[in-house]
Amino acid sequence: MSAYRDEDPRIQGIKTKIRVVPNFPKPGIMFQDITTLLLDPKAFKDTIDLFVERYKGKNISVVAGIEARGFIFGPPIALAIGAKFVPLRKPRKLPGEVISEEYILEYGRDCLEMHVGAVEPGERALVVDDLIATGGTLCAAMNLLERVGAEVVECACLIELPGLQGRGRLNGKPLYVLVEYQ
Repeated sequence: MSAYRDEDPRIQGIKTKIRVVPNFPKPGIMFQDITTLLLDPKAFKDTIDLFVERYKGKNISVVAGIEARGFIFGPPIALAIGAKFVPLRKPRKLPGEVISEEYILEYGRDCLEMHVGAVEPGERALVVDDLIATGGTLCAAMNLLERVGAEVVECACLIELPGLQGRGRLNGKPLYVLVEYQ
């Protein structure tokens, strides 16, 4: 499911605020830079509003944001829908006891960690990140949450790169995106 397919008039304004930076962080990568969207209060608010409109009333108790850009979108969504925010961080960034999940990205390996006890069995979770490419990061996030007994309701990303087929790696878990880039 995607908002751009619903032709919400806010989508085009959001899309025009995302800058594409060629060959970053390495040759051949077309980096989707959301910092330009964050400079525009209307586009940033429209982005948050679209997510909040989708998730309000869905009985979500946890918004899990993936480091680092999931930390930008996750907290305002969590506040607006009355859920707690749980950061999913890179290794050795959380001070307490953690569980971790390793995964492969389009240009290397990485790991996500979450505090033990941050999410309880039976809680309904939304995973938030800025972008889905190959799907590895979202899969790792879902695995962390499901290992502690949470139900992942959906994943939400601002941007999808459909050519990298990340949606297909989510094992049928719903994915909601606002814009696509080829």
